[in-house]
Amino acid sequence: MNKRLPVIIVGALLLVAATWGLYRSWNNAERNELVIYGNVDIRQVDLGFRVTGRIREMRFEEGDRIKKGQIIAVLDKDTFEADVRTAIGQMQAQESNLTKMERGNRPEEIDRARAAAHEREVRFKNAERLYERRLSLVQSGSISKQQYDDTLADRDAAEAQEQLSNADLALALAGFRVEDIQEARANLAAAKARLAQAEINLQDTEIHSPSDGIILTRVREPGAIVSAGQTVYALQLLSPVWVRTYVSERDLGRIYQGMPADVYTDSQPTKPYHGQIGFISPVAEFTPKNVETTDLRTELVYRLRVIVDNPDNGLRQGMPVTVKLKLKPNAPAPTKGKQ
Repeated sequence: MNKRLPVIIVGALLLVAATWGLYRSWNNAERNELVIYGNVDIRQVDLGFRVTGRIREMRFEEGDRIKKGQIIAVLDKDTFEADVRTAIGQMQAQESNLTKMERGNRPEEIDRARAAAHEREVRFKNAERLYERRLSLVQSGSISKQQYDDTLADRDAAEAQEQLSNADLALALAGFRVEDIQEARANLAAAKARLAQAEINLQDTEIHSPSDGIILTRVREPGAIVSAGQTVYALQLLSPVWVRTYVSERDLGRIYQGMPADVYTDSQPTKPYHGQIGFISPVAEFTPKNVETTDLRTELVYRLRVIVDNPDNGLRQGMPVTVKLKLKPNAPAPTKGKQ
């Protein structure tokens, strides 16, 4: 019995040492790694035309991969092309009108006005001489008072005609008023704006992909009449891809923005995606229902956005994932990180 006692004591000490080693190892692993859970979040864009019209082409099917700038749908263009041609004609008419006003009257028109003024001047002088002769005749009784009155009326009319012709000549020489020219310029500017709007409407008969992505839903078909803003395609963007997850308040001081992260999926648990914490919410909230860890169900948590650096088709919208963050024990968190 006495011989077995040391063996038992040594065995008990070894068992205690092994247990303590396992506890230290587990405790260090827990301190050096933070495991949280979340879901993949991928942006989606609803695409539609900015103008109303009839769909001529829907070029892609659901699941097709498209590139940024690629044309994916087209409306009938006839009406919009006609609007552009009409706007071009109106602009050209306003340009001609402004040019005419800025240049003033043609030399031929001025010469004509000058000739008319000279003719009226000659007529007035002749009427003036006839009036002076008949004035002496009516005083001597050689002509009647009626003839004298007719001569006086003809002289006054000739004088008025001369003044009118001189005024027309002055207008021809002066050209158009400043106010008329300004109005013509304003009309031209309005015509150019209508042309620009018509050209924009014509461009808006095509939908260009705003980014690389995958067609999720094809909502309309060729021949359908759609209103401005009505969705015809739903597009899932290929980038950015991030994970929406949550961290408890007690772990908030152990993480920082820009911190590296590994993202694991259930379908490929040995092939992690690499990323970083891109956003930490400054506002606490109650644990959402989709966080399934038992120790977080009744706590206040902070929302995180983990941006995935190397996404592929293995990450799908809403997919549950596991996020592992490597922690450095007793090391303060950096004050700044990547966005």
